[in-house]
Amino acid sequence: MKYFNIANTDLHVSNIIMGNMRLKQLSLPEIDALIKTALEEGINFFDHADIYGAGECETLFSDAIQMNSSIREKMIIQSKCGIRPQENMYDFSKEHIISSTEQILKRLKTDYLDILLLHRPDVLMEPTEVAEAFEQLNSCGKVKYFGVSNHTPLQIQLLQKYIPQKLVVNQMQFSIVHTPMINSGIALNMNTDQAINRDSNVLDYCRLHDITIQAWSPFQKGFFEGTFLGDYENYGELNDYIKQLAVKYEVTDTAIATAWITRHPANIQVILGTTNKDRLKDACRGSDLPITRKEWYDIYRLAGNIIP
Repeated sequence: MKYFNIANTDLHVSNIIMGNMRLKQLSLPEIDALIKTALEEGINFFDHADIYGAGECETLFSDAIQMNSSIREKMIIQSKCGIRPQENMYDFSKEHIISSTEQILKRLKTDYLDILLLHRPDVLMEPTEVAEAFEQLNSCGKVKYFGVSNHTPLQIQLLQKYIPQKLVVNQMQFSIVHTPMINSGIALNMNTDQAINRDSNVLDYCRLHDITIQAWSPFQKGFFEGTFLGDYENYGELNDYIKQLAVKYEVTDTAIATAWITRHPANIQVILGTTNKDRLKDACRGSDLPITRKEWYDIYRLAGNIIP
């Protein structure tokens, strides 16, 4: 397992994260076994959100492992707030951020979060309210560090103008077949769909400002439209090549798909949403797998992209 320090923090993190969005699909013993497998594989980072299972996933997580101070010390725990699904809206008000965080802590049975993320941009946010909420949560020890999810560079910059705490994470969708973060930079000045800048250069911005990117849905095509691994109808050549590399490196295709992300020099963390212990283990083999530069570009090209 590869580890690195998130800039501007004291957090030494695995570049593989266990995501907990689907824990409601499992029994408590199964959740306990999955978490223990993650720890045994070297994962020390666990990602949550207050909307996962309407909050139940956080409760299941803490109940399954019988959360206590000894277990808590082995984990870096992150959660997210700001989405109000029942009202079909986003909310970065001071009141909502603070109350959401307090409920998250209660469900996780912990006194603090290592990182709190704002889940999706609230167009109606008042940055000063966010700053007040963060200051209150930080000063009383309930949240150590803060970040965002699915935010553009200017949205981050607007928040950072008012927030004294450094925003340390931006969580974005990224996989072999979902690559807006890099497409336009590669196809710059070409009259192709790939050259359209859909991401406002968020990856470059985050690297310049020491913000760690976390990749969600690392095996998904589209917006939760299923995995591209094994989809020979739409990605036949890509899957054939990934299989060849899996044989070469004596790992599975899941490990190769993971390694394609971790090979990027930005130290991108990969969030695994699987509830399958074996698939989790397979993905961990890609934490520090040294695929070559040519292999990386071959995978990108076979996913349907132009390399001018």
